Amino acid sequence: MSVPHIIGWGHTPFGKLDQADLEQLFRDAVNPALERAGVGGSDIDGIFVGTFNGGFVPQDFSASLAGVAMPEFRHTPAVRVENACATGSAAIWAALDALQSGRVKRALVVGFEKMNTLPSAQIGEVLLKCSYVKEEGGKPGGFAGVFGDIATKYFERFGDQSDALAAISAKNHRNGVDNPYAHMRRDLGFDFCRNVSEKNPLVAGPLKRSDCSLVSDGAAALVLSMEPRPGYGAVRWRARSQVNEFLPLSRRDPTRFEGAALAWSRGLYEANVSLNDLKVVETHDCFTIAELLEYEAMGLAPHGQGARMILDGVTAKDGRLPVNPSGGLKSRGHPIGATGVSQHVMMAMQLTGEAGAMQIAGAGLGAVFNMGGAAVANYLSILEAA
Repeated sequence: MSVPHIIGWGHTPFGKLDQADLEQLFRDAVNPALERAGVGGSDIDGIFVGTFNGGFVPQDFSASLAGVAMPEFRHTPAVRVENACATGSAAIWAALDALQSGRVKRALVVGFEKMNTLPSAQIGEVLLKCSYVKEEGGKPGGFAGVFGDIATKYFERFGDQSDALAAISAKNHRNGVDNPYAHMRRDLGFDFCRNVSEKNPLVAGPLKRSDCSLVSDGAAALVLSMEPRPGYGAVRWRARSQVNEFLPLSRRDPTRFEGAALAWSRGLYEANVSLNDLKVVETHDCFTIAELLEYEAMGLAPHGQGARMILDGVTAKDGRLPVNPSGGLKSRGHPIGATGVSQHVMMAMQLTGEAGAMQIAGAGLGAVFNMGGAAVANYLSILEAA
């Protein structure tokens, strides 16, 4: 039976890209994706654009920019998808649904964001729209304040986890040195990430600056098809799942990502594999406490014991299950609409053996977890080399 394949991908550097407008970001991600897939613009039947915006740029109706950026897409159907920090995966899901319906033969997914257009305080206000504004709006520290509260409650229940959070940050920054697309290619080291300093101040609750993902600009693109092209390496979906959760943290246990856990259990069941079968994971470390809770959600550790996975080296690049060998959001950056697409690009590179210095030996089966809000919109892909 035919299943969806990733046959091409492209990725801009992430960072503070003041000179690149939205159209340039689109082109810089899409052209390499088309080239990698061995197709032209006329071979694309539908375009699925993921961008959050929320006030970062004045231009909305962003799907229409496809034809402005690349005139060959003038008459190609295009639609925008938004689902907070899971916007990129939501755009992928829309494309996959169109492919599996038979409506399109080849789809282009593009995720992009320009975030460094506003002062820091306003950026925080825009991002806080992804929380339950009635209860969490105006939170000091913006979305860092939301995750700072999560970390505080987790620490109160299970003890100070600062060593584990610092180890996660140090791991991801060390991994990011090998990623040519990463916003920050700098090995910060455990000591810097562990200790409060002038360059690493507390931001919210127990979270320091080194615990928070970067405000980034950038774009990533995928070409999807129901069939691979002969002679071109490809990656296919073994399974995918999406599970939603209550938006207000007041209506759930903030120390558990229960919706994420359900997405993982459903995805692994559908793929007919266990966590032990996976060789690599790209997960959504918007904050280090998020990666810690995601260890537990994926079933790698019991509730309250996620710290063991990082402190024992399980999730290191040379560990039993490498997590975020790309550097994750922490080092690679987190341009909201691009993030989910970027994670799938990183996994496609791993599974086809094209990840360069990031490569995990023998990576033939991997998973991508991308979430919107505080584990509200939870997306999981189980992917394998075709």
